[in-house]
Amino acid sequence: MSDSITGQLGQSGPRRSLRAVFSTLLKRLLNWIAARDAFDLASACALVALLTIVFWTFQDYAVSNDEGLQSHYGELIIAYYKSGFTDQSLFKFDNLYLYGGLFDTVAVLLGKVLPVDIYELRHLLCALIGIGGIVATGATARLIAGPRAGFFAIVALALCGSWYGGMFNHTKGIPLATFMAGATYFLIRAARDLPIPRMRHVIGLGVMTGAALGIRSLSLLLFGYAGLTILINTPRPFAGYWKERAQFILTSMLWFLPGLVIAYVIMIVTWPYAALSPLNPIRGLISFGDFHYHIRTIIFGRMYEMADVPRYYIPTYIAIRLPLLTLGATVLITALLAVPALASDQAENRKRRREIGLIAFTAFFPVVCQVIAQGPALDGCRHFLFVFPPIAVLAGIGLSGGIGLLKRWHRNAMMGGLAFIAVCYAWTATKLVELHPHEYLYYNQLVGGLQGASRRFVTDYWVNIMPEAVEELNDFLDRTEPATAKTHNYRVAVCGERVSYEEYARPNLHWIKMWDWRYADFYIAPTHMNCDRNLDGKTIATIERMGVVIGVVKDRRAIRAHGYKPTE
Repeated sequence: MSDSITGQLGQSGPRRSLRAVFSTLLKRLLNWIAARDAFDLASACALVALLTIVFWTFQDYAVSNDEGLQSHYGELIIAYYKSGFTDQSLFKFDNLYLYGGLFDTVAVLLGKVLPVDIYELRHLLCALIGIGGIVATGATARLIAGPRAGFFAIVALALCGSWYGGMFNHTKGIPLATFMAGATYFLIRAARDLPIPRMRHVIGLGVMTGAALGIRSLSLLLFGYAGLTILINTPRPFAGYWKERAQFILTSMLWFLPGLVIAYVIMIVTWPYAALSPLNPIRGLISFGDFHYHIRTIIFGRMYEMADVPRYYIPTYIAIRLPLLTLGATVLITALLAVPALASDQAENRKRRREIGLIAFTAFFPVVCQVIAQGPALDGCRHFLFVFPPIAVLAGIGLSGGIGLLKRWHRNAMMGGLAFIAVCYAWTATKLVELHPHEYLYYNQLVGGLQGASRRFVTDYWVNIMPEAVEELNDFLDRTEPATAKTHNYRVAVCGERVSYEEYARPNLHWIKMWDWRYADFYIAPTHMNCDRNLDGKTIATIERMGVVIGVVKDRRAIRAHGYKPTE
């Protein structure tokens, strides 16, 4: 009898202990959640949702036109170091030596240890870095204006089609923008403690700046931003006290030096060309302004050479690519910043105004320089993705400020404002879902959405239609010629890069060079820049989004030329 009772106690004791532990953990979790701001929790949920979507969908995106070259560039950098700097091939590989190779090198190294297709790995890595950019954007807005602004900034950037769609393909633009956003966050952190910033913030600034320089020399702008930060935080008044101000500036510069050293080391390791001469990063930056390839682009239905685009090219593309609510909030906060009457004498408000002004400068200064210099441009605003995070920060602060004003007026007004923001961004989210995996084709209603932008503005310049187009061609052959669909040799002309096509095509569907296109049995092309009109043929498949044809597959066998001989 006693043994039975003892056995029951031995069984019930652990159960009670487990229940008690679970109950304690649950209470602690609920207490932790209760202590957190609701918008911080919303931000965390949004980021978890983004990570889940990225891991679920990263295989849906095509190999972009530049990825084959960029991946090979990473291999050449590794070969350069393996050879003890004797293999100079990377300096003769087109003009890629003018770019940093951080992303490409890391992707190649990861590809050697992970059993994943190298291009899918690049897409996943780039998307995760893009989420890092969203985190940096939200953190910066939160730092300046609180959790609500941070959440709105996260939503504003995550629901920007140019950013989200670009996260999987823009393996130069997205990492550059992310690292510059991270550097800006640490710069603002450091600025709050000038002239003696905390070393962890200086180190963070150095790491992020070095990583950005390891992508592209355009991030040299960060040194100018650091100098501006020191100047705008110099003690007032400006008149008199020259010695104190000079000491403040000098001390601040000295404390930023460790960050400069860290950035320089990362840059020369990841960008071999920069290590050859101290002035090479500047030469690389200047060289980009001299790129005058015979590449055409389009705006408002008119074609231009990339060197001859009008001054309004970049500002226009940025304006029509942003969700209207994001654009409106950015314009509002920028306009309010410029109103002197709204300036306050309170130290906290002056600090916030300086920080918002710095963010606005990082968003608009590069665009203003582009307009004044009328530099070359192509593919819309893809080379200016680095201004999207600061724009999202401004939008988050603007939306949060608007909600704050409504709250002071009446609680119902605040709820109405939140509902309006939710509806607007929910509508944008549905459009991105409809576009998947072509989210980067998003245009706002200033040009009538994708319908209004088709054939008037750039669309699928990465030829992201490739997997779907090749699948449509496979289905057509399986359906119409089942006996020979996988064995007969077909010649396929492609308005896109070979590496992208061959990643998805069957071995018997042979890619042919442009000068042999007249012999092509089939033709695959996006409607971007009217590429689908380069060759005639019977359209056997179309790729559409939101009722707009963005790509075609044509059967040319009835009209193709004969006597094909492969050319080298």
